[in-house]
Amino acid sequence: MNIMKTFVGSLLFVAAAMVAHAQEEGVPTDPTAQEKIKALRVAYISERLQLTPNQAEKFWPIYREFAEERKKVSMELKAAQRDINPNNPDPEKQQRLVELGLQVKQRELDLEKEYSGRLMKVINAQQMLNLRQAEQDFRTLVQQQVQQRRIQQQRRENFRENQRLRQRN
Repeated sequence: MNIMKTFVGSLLFVAAAMVAHAQEEGVPTDPTAQEKIKALRVAYISERLQLTPNQAEKFWPIYREFAEERKKVSMELKAAQRDINPNNPDPEKQQRLVELGLQVKQRELDLEKEYSGRLMKVINAQQMLNLRQAEQDFRTLVQQQVQQRRIQQQRRENFRENQRLRQRN
């Protein structure tokens, strides 16, 4: 179990570093990095839920379908948010955005109810409770790794800049 945690942690760091590097370069996130992060998510959640091979075989197709549907719903709200001009607020658009936000939350809840029911046929209630925490913990880990990578990158840039200034003097 500890070997798996170490392995997942190491891979997570590498994948997060790749994502951070791609974002720093202003390049769209590398698809291979995204795939690695997805694979790490599978390993992390599988370990946290202690899925048996039989459970995992049934769990992951349902979970992926749920994640895809959840993403579609949230993308609709994000698209509407981009339509709002912060420099020239339109009260009607803002009102529609508020209403859409509530509709999206309701649809997300409906999706969660539907898929929770389907997942509960595969995993037990404790695993279902652990799933939410595992998802949140994984997101936090990725965010922390990306943040660390950015800090390290900034330190390297500062060091290089200091070296250039010393050479000029």
